[in-house]
Amino acid sequence: MGQQQLLLIVLGVIIVGIAIAVGISMFKSNAQSSNRDQVINDLNNLAAKAQQYYRKPTSMAGGGQDFNGFGLALVDTGNANGSYSVTATQPTGLTYVAGDSAKINGANTQTIYIVGCGKEKGNDNTNPVKAYITVTSDVANAAVLN
Repeated sequence: MGQQQLLLIVLGVIIVGIAIAVGISMFKSNAQSSNRDQVINDLNNLAAKAQQYYRKPTSMAGGGQDFNGFGLALVDTGNANGSYSVTATQPTGLTYVAGDSAKINGANTQTIYIVGCGKEKGNDNTNPVKAYITVTSDVANAAVLN
């Protein structure tokens, strides 16, 4: 083989290697973003259930204009996207672990937070994707923790 042919083969191998590295990086980024979107979608669905509980009268097993007594059903605490929990205190940082399905206990609870912990690694490439949603009687706002 001539020198030119060897140079073209080496150049081709380098280009293919770079293309594979970029493809793997894009796949990981897409998986992370997709998992975060799925977790936030699940949080929106759970927020709708919480608002339904809030509006339902106590005589119909609802909250009667209060989130006190609201909790996630066992089926709502986890799925293929991640695990979820409800709390009356706003989660901060990455130390909050989702999965505790405790009911909200407190008189006149007007705001709750539902936390989701995904399956993929988050922005820090160490901890999983995490997000929470702030739920009031008529508004639900999602925020990303990782």
